[in-house]
Amino acid sequence: MERRDFIRQGAGFAVAPAILRRNHRYAEEFADQRPRVGLIGSGWYGKSDLLRLIQVAPVEVVSLCDVDKKMLAEAAEIVASRQASKKTPRTYADYREMLKEKDLDIVLIATPDHWHALPMIAACEAGADIYVQKPISVDIVEGQAMVAAARKNKRVVQVGTQRRSTPHLIEAIDQIIKPGRLGKIGLVEIYCYYHMRTRETPPDSAPPDHLDYEMWTGPAPMRPYNKLVHPRSWRAFMEYGNGIMGDMCIHMLDTVRWMLDLGWPKSVSSNGGILIQKQSKANISDTQTATFDFGDFPVVWQHRTYGTPPDPKYPWGLTIYGDKGTLKASVMSYDFIPVDKNEQPIHKDVTYEFEQYPEDRTEKDLERHVAPAIRGHMRDLLRAIEKRSRPVADIEQGHISTTSCILANHALSLGRTLAWDATKQVVIGDPAANRLLARPYRKPWVHPKA
Repeated sequence: MERRDFIRQGAGFAVAPAILRRNHRYAEEFADQRPRVGLIGSGWYGKSDLLRLIQVAPVEVVSLCDVDKKMLAEAAEIVASRQASKKTPRTYADYREMLKEKDLDIVLIATPDHWHALPMIAACEAGADIYVQKPISVDIVEGQAMVAAARKNKRVVQVGTQRRSTPHLIEAIDQIIKPGRLGKIGLVEIYCYYHMRTRETPPDSAPPDHLDYEMWTGPAPMRPYNKLVHPRSWRAFMEYGNGIMGDMCIHMLDTVRWMLDLGWPKSVSSNGGILIQKQSKANISDTQTATFDFGDFPVVWQHRTYGTPPDPKYPWGLTIYGDKGTLKASVMSYDFIPVDKNEQPIHKDVTYEFEQYPEDRTEKDLERHVAPAIRGHMRDLLRAIEKRSRPVADIEQGHISTTSCILANHALSLGRTLAWDATKQVVIGDPAANRLLARPYRKPWVHPKA
């Protein structure tokens, strides 16, 4: 018997279903599930994801892992106060030690991007199903290895591209796209105009005592510690992620692919760079345009971290142009603007669920407008686990969207369009581009292979 099965059947997991139902608003379909859960990366979004899972199913969070002792202790205290058993999870500084227990049914991974691949693959090998944050990887071969690990180990893996579970966007598909109200689509624009690139230039310093900076850096290149790096501001550095392309474009590109049933782009081109904010320590682009050619029409991305958005209502979103109408959509709303003046425009705002989940109102750092989408994403994961089926944001879909954004960055750095062979998973006729598919790992960490 697997240790996880023994523990679930033992007295240590005996929490009365009546108590669970009375204290929480679980859907009946999950009322009899008792999955044991672990979290790797207990910072901002790790807690957001985990607490939404606690809201929708009677899970038992038994393990938390983080290289920041303060962050880990805070997460353990919050989880103990929110889960039905009121038990404090075990805590770990090394995900490998946590996974050695082999007693977890679900593992959530919400580390910085450069730490997604190795824990996800290890969790697959430990027999857990997984929720991994986007982008799934920092380089393309990592993503290939992650898909291969999920398939080899027969694991259900949901990627945190939760736009696929956003209620008003699901409605936009049903009410606007499926009925053909856009007509023939000729262009899609996706964009982000948030001033999200740091402009600070703080000096390097010693890392705080509560942070294991060596482990935090892991396989990434070692940089001198800077307060911009941890927590959250690591997105300012290409060493740990893929800039605004990997942070924000992936969400909207993945949304468009889901809405319009698109697969791999045939080619990707990009231009831009650090054109305005040259004084900051950040090394991600402040201006970038990328074109993803899907054959029938292009999907064009633009971000800039200065100036004003063309439409203040949609500073981060997507616009689908058809010959019968236009659909604008974001995390906050959607608008359908028909060409025919006799047809009524349609507007829908984001769905909140404060009456069902009043703790959303007061939870620290929660993106309240996103909470219903995360809950929907967690429900979809649980259904897929029960059926042993592919979730709505399956790892392969996350790999397509992640790889497309990475290719845009490579196209920018190389200064040319990259044609992609989706079957062979290589750039066509471009040895220099293919050498970028896997980046070097810092020793002793070993790069995974598909």
